Amino acid sequence: MPETIELNINGIAKQLDAAPNRTLHDALQYQMGLTGAKHMCDRGACGSCTVIMDGRPVLSCSILVCECEGKAIETIEGIAADPKWKPLVDAYCKWDAMQCGYCTPGFLTTAKALIDRSPNPSEQDCREALAGNICMCGTYPRHATAILEAARNMNSEGGGLNG
Repeated sequence: MPETIELNINGIAKQLDAAPNRTLHDALQYQMGLTGAKHMCDRGACGSCTVIMDGRPVLSCSILVCECEGKAIETIEGIAADPKWKPLVDAYCKWDAMQCGYCTPGFLTTAKALIDRSPNPSEQDCREALAGNICMCGTYPRHATAILEAARNMNSEGGGLNG
């Protein structure tokens, strides 16, 4: 039996009716029209459906929407709309850290969570944070370069990431 759930998606309160077995990914895509988190493996193995929940990257295909009530959820749509994160998007484009683009939302979302947690990440921090994301095109070396540049640029603009 569906129940009414209140979610906080990209800073906006949303209500939806969801069956107890509905995943967060399905609710985002089919009930809210947010298609940025991609459907690839549907087993929590690829990272393409990554969103941020309460500051932590999570796989939306592996979480039931009923478990998300009262949590702050950020999607790639919210990140892309926030001018604060333009340097991250720009660095991904500059360093061509995507080819087909299917995995890009998951990588960017994971990268945003990393920079939030560690404003000056090392290359190793980037590699560890992105270890759960799969890119069929093999652009892995470019991701750390893009993230490191974005973090440097964001720290030099407007007093740093925490400002």
